[in-house]
Amino acid sequence: MRLGKKSIVAAGLTIGLSMAVGAMVHAQQTPPAKPPGRVMKPAKLASRPPAATEALPPSQIGIGTLARQAYLIDATTDTVLLFKDADKPMVPSSMAKMMTIYIVFEELKAGRLKLDTKFRVSERARAMGGSRMFVEVGSEISVDDLIKGIITLSGNDACVVVAEGMSGTEDSFAARMTRKARELGMANSTFKNASGWPAEGQLVTARDMATLAKRTILDFPDHYRYYAVTEFAWNNIRQENRNRLLNITPGTDGLKTGHTEEAGYGLTASTSRDGRRLILVVNGLNDMRARASESARLTEWGFREYTNRTAFRTGDTVLEVDVWLGEAKKVPLVTARTIAATVPAGQEGQVRVTVQYDGPVKAPIRRGDQIGKAVVTSAPGARPVEYPLFAGADVPRLGALGRAVGVLRHYLFGWVG
Repeated sequence: MRLGKKSIVAAGLTIGLSMAVGAMVHAQQTPPAKPPGRVMKPAKLASRPPAATEALPPSQIGIGTLARQAYLIDATTDTVLLFKDADKPMVPSSMAKMMTIYIVFEELKAGRLKLDTKFRVSERARAMGGSRMFVEVGSEISVDDLIKGIITLSGNDACVVVAEGMSGTEDSFAARMTRKARELGMANSTFKNASGWPAEGQLVTARDMATLAKRTILDFPDHYRYYAVTEFAWNNIRQENRNRLLNITPGTDGLKTGHTEEAGYGLTASTSRDGRRLILVVNGLNDMRARASESARLTEWGFREYTNRTAFRTGDTVLEVDVWLGEAKKVPLVTARTIAATVPAGQEGQVRVTVQYDGPVKAPIRRGDQIGKAVVTSAPGARPVEYPLFAGADVPRLGALGRAVGVLRHYLFGWVG
């Protein structure tokens, strides 16, 4: 039995047409050839996506911006709306604190830290310059307060307290930050300290910071709320969050500002409205006012000029595909995520949904096995977005007699489903 790669295409779908999309999927398959003397295992799906999804964007996608680097994505579809030198190394400044917080959140989620866990303040932590929480030597501060000190107050001193408390030294903690970056797919980011304090070799990219922001939101829904805190007082000193978008751009709920002489003013921000979430990274702006106004302008542009259209919702059956030597003739392919496309507002988005799988699918099949993927493309030149598809039901293998009959029937009549 030669099992071939199949593509099922929802051709020219205008996915504003509600859930009628599912009914418009039609098969474009060539029946497999008669089998050789033994049944072959299905070929594996290609481990690499098509070249079109791998090609780097040009140096500029979207509207012009005053930022030196800029990157704006729709977090639901991963569609890039704005790209300006987003893969060029840049100094993260205090945006590096997002990785410090990611590791803290990870420890909290795993139960290895508690919000009331306390860390002692060293002389080195107290002596940190720049933005501070104003910690005192020898005092003990809870993780809960340190999180707010890092996020809301951008406290360099609080970062050192956490780094030393968790890893013994800040250097050890910084090495852990870089290892975590690699795990998250941030291939072009290296951290040298916990705060983003200027250091040789400490570089990130705007794309990587957007990846970190998205993973923070998805991985820690119970703790992400800290990024929306607008002010915090410690040691009788009240300070406001420097992320002005929390106050001026509706729906903004994070993440982190940054500034150094070399990097200029930067921000990684996330804004959610009406089921859409945009993630923006900018860097290299001239001052705090420009950072706030330019970030707000780009975010509003993203919501105004683009919209999302849903093809299939979480749990929907995208397609039923043929099964080879199973007790059922077909198995449903379901999506674990909403399948959607980001399209220009006011235009009919001709969205193409292609289902790719190796088939017919050989039994036995377990519910939840990944069988294939849906590839969504919208406007010409848009980067395809891939969604894994999973078996929606168990399909046991036929018994010996049933398999023999199935193979014989295929020899005699070809694949008949």
